[in-house]
Amino acid sequence: MRRSVISLVVAALSGGAMVLSTSARAVDNITSRDAPDLTSVRAKIKSKDYQGAVTELTPLLQEYQHADVYNLMGFSLRKTGDTKQALTFYRKALDFNPEHTGALEYLGELYVEIGQIDKANENLALLKKLCPSGCDELSDLEKAIAGAVPKTN
Repeated sequence: MRRSVISLVVAALSGGAMVLSTSARAVDNITSRDAPDLTSVRAKIKSKDYQGAVTELTPLLQEYQHADVYNLMGFSLRKTGDTKQALTFYRKALDFNPEHTGALEYLGELYVEIGQIDKANENLALLKKLCPSGCDELSDLEKAIAGAVPKTN
């Protein structure tokens, strides 16, 4: 049993398709070990230079197939107003890591922005499972949903 668990971990760490659960990947958090250095991108985002972040991330997409890269591209595009492309990149991030808490939060926030509160709540439910003791992504999405103005029909 112990040997199979070790083999599983080695396979995942050596670039296999398996995804291990990871810690939060929000804009201000430290990047995961296998991601490119996104320090400059995160600084641009923090200073609200979203177009600059998009410009810097674009060539990284060719070189790195990584959830953090896709998530930050989605975030930057959403902040520039391109919600359609942002949605595509968040989904791609979640394809690579279905438990990426940053992507779940940001996709949930996008859903709030476009009035799809039911989908935002689905992401909230996933974050509650991933962060049973709470996490920044969970509380940020809760705040976004609580502040949403209900659509009238």
